Amino acid sequence: MLIYPADRIRDIEEAGKFGVKAKITRIDFSAVMERMRKAVTAGRNFLLKEIRNSKNLDFYHESAHFSGNYTLELNHEQIKGKKIFIASGSRPLIPPIEGLAGVNYLTNESVLGLKKRPRSIVIIGGGYIGVEYGHFFAAMGTTVTVLGRGDFLVPGEEPEISTLLQKELKKRMDVHAGTIVIGVERSGGSTTVHGRDKKSGRNKKITAERVMVATGRVSNAGLLKPENTGVSTDERGFIKVDDHLRTSRENIWAVGDIIGRQMFTHAGDKGAKIAWHNAVHDEQIKMDFAAVPHVVFSHPQIASVGLTEAQARKKHTVLVGKAKYSDIVAGDAMAEKEGFAKAIVEKGSRRLLGFHVIGPYASFIIQEAANVIADKGNVNAIIDKMHTFPTLPELIPEALEKLE
Repeated sequence: MLIYPADRIRDIEEAGKFGVKAKITRIDFSAVMERMRKAVTAGRNFLLKEIRNSKNLDFYHESAHFSGNYTLELNHEQIKGKKIFIASGSRPLIPPIEGLAGVNYLTNESVLGLKKRPRSIVIIGGGYIGVEYGHFFAAMGTTVTVLGRGDFLVPGEEPEISTLLQKELKKRMDVHAGTIVIGVERSGGSTTVHGRDKKSGRNKKITAERVMVATGRVSNAGLLKPENTGVSTDERGFIKVDDHLRTSRENIWAVGDIIGRQMFTHAGDKGAKIAWHNAVHDEQIKMDFAAVPHVVFSHPQIASVGLTEAQARKKHTVLVGKAKYSDIVAGDAMAEKEGFAKAIVEKGSRRLLGFHVIGPYASFIIQEAANVIADKGNVNAIIDKMHTFPTLPELIPEALEKLE
């Protein structure tokens, strides 16, 4: 609900390259935010109504934790279950930065309550959340600074993709990768963030009206006390599961962010179906975490599925294919000069191991590759099929026909 209007703003700002002279006269930030909040509220209320009206389902709208084997304790009440599904998610990770607790910082949750557009904002964190909100606020007219601890933004992506994203974002905002934030202080109506460059050791000081923390997620398992029922967690506090989503305790399954693997809504939805199937059927289904696609709704968009080139080379002899948007007619019509797709293929079997896209509508393009990877198929599953001309999905076979 926030990214869509931000994308439309960028479309208008970039229209000049097509000979279209357009101008944005006003952005109603409060209207954009209120539209989003209405959608969130409507969705939440619908779910609550459906849950409360469901037969054979008791709903407790309160906190709970495990107090014993297969037993949860709520306010003055204990409930037990023969089979238990844990889906209690994650929350924003707040790092121990000096002075941070003393400022009214934003997170990806609290930012949704903003009524007034900040004139300037520093985003601490160069991952998915940081670059997506950086795109949003820059489109709204806010002066944006992004501070990333890693050498690249979105460091889990292919290096070429991270490099291009950083190049494009720098046209609209200040980006400081490889920066360690060492302190935050509030002065008058602004907040100053102190950082240190990892390579040079030089100190940096950035002052803005607001600060947003986007440094990752932390498991909610600690609040649930799963150890009281024999459920193990890893060193980061996420619940351990096997490929069937079973925990270390018989008849207890866990899905979604609480397991810390592929923390995306669609992965959680799929996991819920698999865990339920495994709980009620003798035939067991595995969750294929390697086939989970994801999208970074930055500008340009990023979409990926499967292995990166570096990951694939650890176990496979690989072929790599690349194609630019400008290699296909639809991309050329969009005047897209920088965006590209990258395919990772196992040599010999020609099995598709990974596919990565950066550019317009990457989120639409990735699905065909995701389906083939989920089916463990080879490149012929795509190359042999007819693709409508001229459309962006032609980018996929174009990349696969350039394997080296």
